[in-house]
Amino acid sequence: MADLLNTNANNYGDDAIVTLSPREHIRLRPGMYIGKLGDGSQADDGIYVLIKEVVDNSVDEFIMGAGHRIDITVEDNVVTVRDYGRGIPLKSLAAAVSEMNTGGKYGGTAFKKTVGLNGVGVKAVNMLSSAFTARSVRDGEARTVTFSQGLEQSDRWESGVGEKNGTLISFRVDEEIFGAYSYNMEYVEQMVKNYTYLNLGLTFTLNGRSYVSKNGLLDLLNENMTEDPLYAPIHLSGEDIEVAITHGSGYGESYYSFVNGQYTSQGGTHQAAFREAIAKTIKEFYHKDYDPSDVRTSIIAAISVKVTDPVFESQTKIKLGSKEIEPGVSMRNFVMDFLGKQLDDYLHKHPETAQALQKKIVENEKERKAISGIQKKARETAKKVSLNNRKLRDCKIHFTDKNDLAEQSMIFITEGDSASGSITASRDVRTQAVFSLRGKPLNCYGLTKKVVYENEEFNLLQAALNIEEDMENLRYNKVIIATDADVDGMHIRLLLTSFFLQFFPDVIRSGHLYILQTPLFRVRNKKVTFYCYSEEERLKAIERCGTGAEITRFKGLGEISSTEFKEFIGENMRLDRVRLTKDDPIHDLLEFYMGKNTFERQGFIIDNLRIEEDLVEQDLKIS
Repeated sequence: MADLLNTNANNYGDDAIVTLSPREHIRLRPGMYIGKLGDGSQADDGIYVLIKEVVDNSVDEFIMGAGHRIDITVEDNVVTVRDYGRGIPLKSLAAAVSEMNTGGKYGGTAFKKTVGLNGVGVKAVNMLSSAFTARSVRDGEARTVTFSQGLEQSDRWESGVGEKNGTLISFRVDEEIFGAYSYNMEYVEQMVKNYTYLNLGLTFTLNGRSYVSKNGLLDLLNENMTEDPLYAPIHLSGEDIEVAITHGSGYGESYYSFVNGQYTSQGGTHQAAFREAIAKTIKEFYHKDYDPSDVRTSIIAAISVKVTDPVFESQTKIKLGSKEIEPGVSMRNFVMDFLGKQLDDYLHKHPETAQALQKKIVENEKERKAISGIQKKARETAKKVSLNNRKLRDCKIHFTDKNDLAEQSMIFITEGDSASGSITASRDVRTQAVFSLRGKPLNCYGLTKKVVYENEEFNLLQAALNIEEDMENLRYNKVIIATDADVDGMHIRLLLTSFFLQFFPDVIRSGHLYILQTPLFRVRNKKVTFYCYSEEERLKAIERCGTGAEITRFKGLGEISSTEFKEFIGENMRLDRVRLTKDDPIHDLLEFYMGKNTFERQGFIIDNLRIEEDLVEQDLKIS
């Protein structure tokens, strides 16, 4: 064995050292530039990051005072973005979209306080596209350059064109790298809306439909709130900062934070400064030493800042790392000074808002104190159990770790020993944890947060997630509910989703809660095996397998071997993100599906019973 190891070590020579061109590196390691690839089913999949990289450049033109409209079309998987800014300088057009470290945003005066600063974004789009076109129009002159997989195909110059100045970028994402994909237009639409909230006066058209915002972050809050606010949202703006603030009636904290028009879904230094500043300002206004958690519980807020040369924690720009808003001005002091004056002034001028806010803070304080003893006992229980916690099979890397794999951390919440055993045996122990439930969890609708600490399952679950005191401490990027695809499994999904909606809605609002889709059927012959997630996929698999196909209907997760499970929780994992929109009022949803309106819900079940009957008929045919 020692000789073998020495032989392998000696194979490490000069010929093992490889130098990649920028194009080769982007195509080999796309995740370093755009995050995960995905198939378009999630809002943070790479195909949406590529759209954003192109649109960012057009928005930067608007920020610099050039162009007030951006047209976007998405048709047959071809994305086209046309702005009416200054147009990329024609001689530099090809280099600007294909050569790394080439651009107009390296400390010059052409761009300030923008998002696209690294000279990577549009080049990555080019190199990850099977077809890419860049066209620039400047004062009657035009140049059009086309590429395939980052390699130039054609270059055409024109004179005397009648088009308005600006830049057009069109691309089709390369299926050689991304595989099969499709655009969810809801995600694209939300991206466009976010741009309009942050850029008053900028009009977008998406597939012919116009989007514009008149009230900035106030429009964002009103569009996204899933409950009635306790008071009219507070809207404050100043140079390089804008905020909107209100409170709801639920638990948790909900923030929408932006930097130079970029949605920072994971927050960062600006959001941390805002959270600290609002607690301090309100305590000083009322001359009361309120606990910060009592001030912030149920808050719904948005903050946007403009930063000189922002530093993000990754190329996908979803978390701000800058400690200064500009050289010599700390982010913390800037936000603190702004809120300290503007919010204080607002509350003095609007006593009805100040009264409603204080009433909410006092209610939060009373509830927190009422359950403080239970909390202390629950923490002690959780700590003791965690020393020998058979419910949690933890992973080695967590979301709170600052390394390249942190965003890959996830926890599967499953029910039953057989199901958790299959996932545990097939998981990646570096990034995948498993939490095993004992039977169905409690229906927590209508209960106070006290139940979180009194119920052993919920207490240990929140301890495993580490979300009791602050969402910033969440240990896993993805919290995945993994249950059987039957009636009992669906019921457990509802119960767990209700738990998060009721007590920790931030897990959902921040995009961390998912449902694992497991295959309903396995279709195979002697040569190939297909796992099918729908009746349509089953029929296609039977057709491909031909006569003699063996069909298995999976009744539960425990029936799937650990070897097979690797297929479903690895690169081919299918997840449905649990999302909240304005059209999903939390209280109404919980009341209808989890409340005591038995007869009303019975009618709903009977009206939709045919779906279940169809599934039963399928099972009978298969068996």
